[in-house]
Order: sequence, then structure tokens, then C-alpha cells
Amino acid sequence: MAQALRQDTWRIAVRLNGNKVYDLDFDKKTGGEYDSEDTKYYPGNMADSISLGGRSTVGNVTLQRIYLHERDHDNIMVWLNQVGKGRVTVNQIPLDINGNPYDKQKNIQYSGTLKRVLVPEVDSEASGASMLEIEISPDGPITAV
Repeated sequence: MAQALRQDTWRIAVRLNGNKVYDLDFDKKTGGEYDSEDTKYYPGNMADSISLGGRSTVGNVTLQRIYLHERDHDNIMVWLNQVGKGRVTVNQIPLDINGNPYDKQKNIQYSGTLKRVLVPEVDSEASGASMLEIEISPDGPITAV
């Protein structure tokens, strides 16, 4: 029987500008959907519409992780200075139930430009985790590596 994956059985590995120094893991990922335009043609005489398909696109990928002084604060200006120009690669790696990479699958990879960096929000009345958030604008298809 095939092993089903849970949301917590993935590793999200991120690299900025191909530099191993900025090869970091994130805790949460949203977006990255593979979608297409919906082009329809409506012939005359009240005939049924005809689907013409359309160009495919990859939605923006948003990543979050807890903000740590030693890891994130020391490098936050590197990330902020790369907004709009830095190249980011995101690998979504399936893990088995023991946390090991699942070697029968290839990693899902998104590549694109660093669009946005959100330094943790502040609330003097809250005690939740401070989260770093980045957004990537993919340029091209999702690949398997």
C-alpha cells in the first residue's frame, strides 16, 4: 500500500542566488499552484461554448518560518537588498514517516525572483511566534529535480 503524505512530511529548502550560505529551510509554504488561462469561444446560434485552453502559469510561492536571531536577523539585510532582483530556488522534498527524504520521488522545484520579504510583525499584546515571510515570483514551469 502506498504511503500517504501529511502536510508535515515535507522539507522546504530555499537557496538565494545559488549561494550555499543562504541555503535555508522554511516551515510553511502556500501557493505555487499550476494554473492556466480559461479561454472560451462562443459560436453563434446559441451553440455551446468551445474551450480553447490557454497559457499555463505558476502562482507566487509564499514561505514562512520562525525568526531566529542567529540565523535570520544577522542576514535579514541580505534578503531585503535582494527584493525584486535576487534569484531564489525552492525545493519541496517529500519525506517518509521517519523524516528521511523519500528517494522514489523527485523534488518539486520552483525558481524565480524574490518578490517580497516581510520582517516579523509586532504586537505588544501578543506572544505568538515571530515569523519571517518571503514571496517568490516563479518564472517558468514547475520542475522535478
